[in-house]
Amino acid sequence: MVTEDEAMRRAIALAGRGLGTTSPNPVVGCLLLGPDGEVVGEGFHAYAGGPHAEIVALAQAGERARGGTCVVTLEPCNHTGRTGPCSEALIQAGLRRVVIAVDDPNPVASGGAATLRAAGLQVETGVRRAEAELGNIAWLTAVRRTRPFVTWKFAATLDGRSAAADGTSQWVSSAESRFDVHELRSTVDAIVAGVGTVIADDPQLTVRDLRDGSLAIKQPLRVVVDSHGRTPENARVRDAAAPTWIVTAAEAGTGPDGRVDLTAVLAGLYARGIRNVLLEGGPTLAGAFLAAGLVDRVIGYVAPKLLGAGRPALVDAGIGTIADALELDFTDIAQIGGDLRFTATLRSAKEN
Repeated sequence: MVTEDEAMRRAIALAGRGLGTTSPNPVVGCLLLGPDGEVVGEGFHAYAGGPHAEIVALAQAGERARGGTCVVTLEPCNHTGRTGPCSEALIQAGLRRVVIAVDDPNPVASGGAATLRAAGLQVETGVRRAEAELGNIAWLTAVRRTRPFVTWKFAATLDGRSAAADGTSQWVSSAESRFDVHELRSTVDAIVAGVGTVIADDPQLTVRDLRDGSLAIKQPLRVVVDSHGRTPENARVRDAAAPTWIVTAAEAGTGPDGRVDLTAVLAGLYARGIRNVLLEGGPTLAGAFLAAGLVDRVIGYVAPKLLGAGRPALVDAGIGTIADALELDFTDIAQIGGDLRFTATLRSAKEN
């Protein structure tokens, strides 16, 4: 017999399997418990347009779900899109009870809990809510703000340098950290870099297979912020390994700094179904995103090295005095190879 709390923990883990492949949909995990509390079905949403987690679990459970409990990380959808409403499917399957971690903030799909209650099912919400929110934070934030969730990723020495005085930067971080970055890339919908980084380092900005170095099947959209169209024709970001959008000021307009309007870039990405963005490459572009209040999370790889000179990891973030420093809350600290990886969220202006 499995408790509802244990089932929700498993559902949250299942949901994580969909990171990077479900946008513009959320990641969702589901467990079905029979009347005796035993697991009779489980599933997760694997890709946009595919069956939702509840439908996968119901197909596995069959008649064993009747009279049982559905434990799901997000409120079952209540509308017909590329698939039918999960709320109706649960009702038709004869479920007695539905346990939900997070209410759906999308006005188009929400209302499932009310539909289930109206049909006589017991509904409980908020079970392991914080944990489920964290696992689905990119989609939830994107829907609530109508712009993609942005993670700034950087690698630096202990004294904050991303390159030496002569411009060399390969490799600041360890092989293990670079391996970890490819795993991170595999969970996002788009990777954003500035034209300066493209010209200096010629990165491919793809997900390579973590075992043999070959390209992964699913690749994020590559986005180059390039105000004046300077991306070289032979740059690796222009190859056929992944789709690419080179954004110029002529296309997106200009922001207060006279460069590409970053708010317009994120709006364009949201319109394309992008919900989770990884900001890579370039202290100037990172500074512009931070100054505009467009960064939600920071992941830093800090190497146990000292340079004393060279390019800093961040410049021009619009901060002139210590009182205006952007404050972070650490959510995770881990050792990756010889490096220290930290994950942190930015405190809101209200909290500051």
